[in-house]
Amino acid sequence: MLDARTLLNAAVDYVRRNPDEIVKAVLNATALRFGVPIAALRWLSSRASLPKRAPRDIDIGSAPPALRLSLSVEAMGTPLRASAAIRVDEIDLSPDAMRVGLRLSDVKLALLADSETAVATLIKSGALDLSKPGNLVKYLPKRPPAIVEANDDRIVVDLLKVPALSGNGRLRRALAIVTPVIGIRAVETDRDHLYVALRTSPKGLPQALAAIRAAF
Repeated sequence: MLDARTLLNAAVDYVRRNPDEIVKAVLNATALRFGVPIAALRWLSSRASLPKRAPRDIDIGSAPPALRLSLSVEAMGTPLRASAAIRVDEIDLSPDAMRVGLRLSDVKLALLADSETAVATLIKSGALDLSKPGNLVKYLPKRPPAIVEANDDRIVVDLLKVPALSGNGRLRRALAIVTPVIGIRAVETDRDHLYVALRTSPKGLPQALAAIRAAF
């Protein structure tokens, strides 16, 4: 587990080595655009304490405007190396939904060890159409409830379909207060950063104030 002091020291060290990041951050903030260095994401993934069955050897890069992700995982008893470029093309946040639309491209699967499982046989045969990963996800026998749409190269996830989040009253109250006035316009990358661009809607202020009164 990373503590606050470790994170702070790492951030200070990064800024010392990259002083131009401060200027970039200020300029982007004026446009309601906030960036995280991809190097920082790599650092966090390499030091995060993950459950035993979680993905391993995570590598993060960019393929603008997409984020490139590569990881080792075990799928149905088959050790795999999976990689893809992931582009966010929709974000819809409200008290009732946290929808994120993802476009997957350049999807690759490689066996990490010789195996005779059904998954390994499909990979070896080349029968899997990795250009349309959404179609594969659509027909999963035990598809996670958070995946609400899957077709061709697109997958839509609604995080409020996850029981731990849907039953979180604080999260729903926060969404009711924030989402009428602040939304996410885009999530994209350049060569070195992952950016989140916000949008504001002053017309939603009365709704946000009503949510504050209801919460307190």
